[in-house]
Amino acid sequence: MTALRDVEESWPVQSSETVFQGSLLGVRRDTLAPTAAAEEPFDREVVTHPGAVAVVAVDSEGRMLVIQQYRHAARKRMVEIPAGLLDVEGEPPLEAARRELREEGLLEAASWTPLVTFQPSAGSSEEVVSIYLAEDLTEVSVPVGFGAVHEEASLTRDWVDVDEVVAAVLAGEVRNGLTIAGSLALYARRRANHQF
Repeated sequence: MTALRDVEESWPVQSSETVFQGSLLGVRRDTLAPTAAAEEPFDREVVTHPGAVAVVAVDSEGRMLVIQQYRHAARKRMVEIPAGLLDVEGEPPLEAARRELREEGLLEAASWTPLVTFQPSAGSSEEVVSIYLAEDLTEVSVPVGFGAVHEEASLTRDWVDVDEVVAAVLAGEVRNGLTIAGSLALYARRRANHQF
């Protein structure tokens, strides 16, 4: 291996069918054609997903914003970072991140830096998540036209030391994947820049 990186590759698809299509997510069944690696066709179910963004917002004291909200699939009120789906057609990921920070964090940031991009479940989902670092923050009021409903209506916000978040992640107390990826990426970035 000459470089440690993912490599673009696509095996031929013999046929494809939509098994389920919801308002945002769906399930597609692809039958992959025989190749040198597979002598017979085989099926793979793929969750179709528009992608998502998340924001690690850091204040002037070096603390990160965490929110808590109920997640029905997990049956938990989870510690998270502001995040959301790329559900506005044509909206670039950075603009979606700005929108989510305003809606969930009631903040705007003057400084934005890509922190990490990853695929949470590449074996079964098309989802790609981009996490941004937001700094130089200003408080804002609830955006015009935005109304918190359902789980977001009970959302709470707290500022927490990054080391505390990382300790909770490593202890298994915080299990939200975006929070794990974002806090560990920030921790690694600070360590690489000797910001401890």
